[in-house]
Amino acid sequence: MSRTALHVPLAEGSAKWVSGDTCTIKATAEQTNGSLGFAVAVVPPGAGPIAHVHNLNDEAFYLLDGQLEFIGGDKTFVASAGDFVFVPRGVRHRFKNLSTLTARMAFLFTPGGQERFFLEHGDDPVLGQHPEPWGLDRFTPEMLALSKQLGNVIAPE
Repeated sequence: MSRTALHVPLAEGSAKWVSGDTCTIKATAEQTNGSLGFAVAVVPPGAGPIAHVHNLNDEAFYLLDGQLEFIGGDKTFVASAGDFVFVPRGVRHRFKNLSTLTARMAFLFTPGGQERFFLEHGDDPVLGQHPEPWGLDRFTPEMLALSKQLGNVIAPE
């Protein structure tokens, strides 16, 4: 167990394009003794992941800027800057930016580990280009195998 604080400055972390968003991983399960995975996401208009379920991890979101529509189980709602959203493991969820403005949020998984999917299967950002939203056709057999290993189920609408 680490006896040293983890400090990740503003401009540091591993940036990946995932589901049309730019996610910067700030902390991984390996860095937090399995406690959590933490990231910051920039969500452009129209972006957000396909509805899915994490069976082994809880997920929490804190909106920094903008608005996102969330589906959390049987509930659909809009979260705005300053709002907190908690999704317990086993609950189908997704978020989507339905506005014309970019949204930003911080999110975490507990226990950590889900961030591994972003790091292994997210695209490296390309200067001057924008991330594209992912459809079901984007999920390769390798992506689906890692999702299953992490306890995830893709559950589109």
